[in-house]
Amino acid sequence: MGPTFSKPLAARETPIPGVVLFDLPVHGDNRGWFKENWQRAKMTSAGLADFGPVQNNISFNETAGTTRGIHAEPWDKFISVATGRVFGAWVDLREGPSFGAVFTAELDPSTAIFVPRGVGNAFQTLEDGTAYTYLVNDHWSADAQDQYVFLNLADETAAIDWPIPLGDAELSEKDRKHPRLAEVTPLAPRRMLVVGADGQLGRALRGALADQSSVEFAGRAELDLLAGDLDGARPWAAYDTIINAAAYTAVDAAETQEGRAAAWAVNVSGVAALARVAAAHRLTLVHISSDYVFDGSRELHDEGEPFSPLGVYGQTKAAGDAIVATVPRHYILRTSWVIGEGSNFVRTMAGLAGRGISPSVVNDQIGRLTFTGDIAGAILHLLGTGAPYGTYNVTNDGDAQSWADIAAEVYALAGRDRTDVTGVSTAEYFAGKDAAPRPLQSTLDLSRIKASGFAPAPASQRLGAYVRALTG
Repeated sequence: MGPTFSKPLAARETPIPGVVLFDLPVHGDNRGWFKENWQRAKMTSAGLADFGPVQNNISFNETAGTTRGIHAEPWDKFISVATGRVFGAWVDLREGPSFGAVFTAELDPSTAIFVPRGVGNAFQTLEDGTAYTYLVNDHWSADAQDQYVFLNLADETAAIDWPIPLGDAELSEKDRKHPRLAEVTPLAPRRMLVVGADGQLGRALRGALADQSSVEFAGRAELDLLAGDLDGARPWAAYDTIINAAAYTAVDAAETQEGRAAAWAVNVSGVAALARVAAAHRLTLVHISSDYVFDGSRELHDEGEPFSPLGVYGQTKAAGDAIVATVPRHYILRTSWVIGEGSNFVRTMAGLAGRGISPSVVNDQIGRLTFTGDIAGAILHLLGTGAPYGTYNVTNDGDAQSWADIAAEVYALAGRDRTDVTGVSTAEYFAGKDAAPRPLQSTLDLSRIKASGFAPAPASQRLGAYVRALTG
């Protein structure tokens, strides 16, 4: 029995999450038939993720009844039949609620199936001379042997109804000896790596992801982005996401000769190294940007505004953003005036209030605070919902304020008089000092992140809780 001709390309969901069965158009006449086994544009339009195949394999099977599997490998596969027919069986061997789920289907040249990493794949040929072909998106590696999972073809829990009884089929001795489902260790999900995990945002992410066993945290001691050979630093095929919370943020020091080199090294060279890894291994790269990529000449900055940095720090952040934007799977979160665990403006003002000092604070730089817990929440929201890749402004919500306004609010929360804070212009404050230029307008448009379903908390709410925690 030959393939069905002229079926339209269509995708069909299966009981196993991520496993998708495809009807393929096959064109035939008296000479035989032709099909596009893999056509990237058409397949992705039909709903298949562009999984980046790197290798095409063919399994030729001499006789009907040849049975292979059940093998789950650490890569995705797109499977079809070149000639003949097979009975295919797939068992979810991934860690999670669908572990043990089974799906079976008959494949001929007019059907194909996408099988994600960790789903066991097996087939039994129904005709002599069957050729079974599959695309995979990673190369075999001896280092990945601990990520292979096998299941016995005769497992009673999966209870696969093989058309040709296994006692009459052609099996390998290895396949006969694979474990039953109760003895299988599920394949763990791909890991997430947080880089720069010792900074303000890194610490917030440690708290937000503390219960996630698949998340790893790396400070500079664990992963130096400037050490070279980053591609060999980790088994990147075992990861799916990198969150880059590392940055050089000493705005004024970046204007010095030494600081300029350090800022470009961390914010550009280090980011470029991560971007190369993410692109090569099809990882999602999450990167944190800054209002300093703009000159502050607009009252409200949206994600599409062209870069116009005033100083070295802003220049390096803009360069890093441009690099990350070339990674196919990326999120850039642009923030302003970040407050978290560690040294920051709010902590400094609370300390001055506690010591009875009446400071002069800049009153012509306008923006919003961004608390690191909300940045972490936005990152997890974008990753968890599969929001479209790209750039998102993320700050706390509410009216824009000056630094002097915020300082006065901190003083009031600390039990001091708001008038203890004196407002001065940026020019007055930095007169006679070596300082980097700063954007005067830093308010970021939050429309896009809100449209994604994430609602940043009001800055005043977060500020009140933060100061109360500081002052007891």
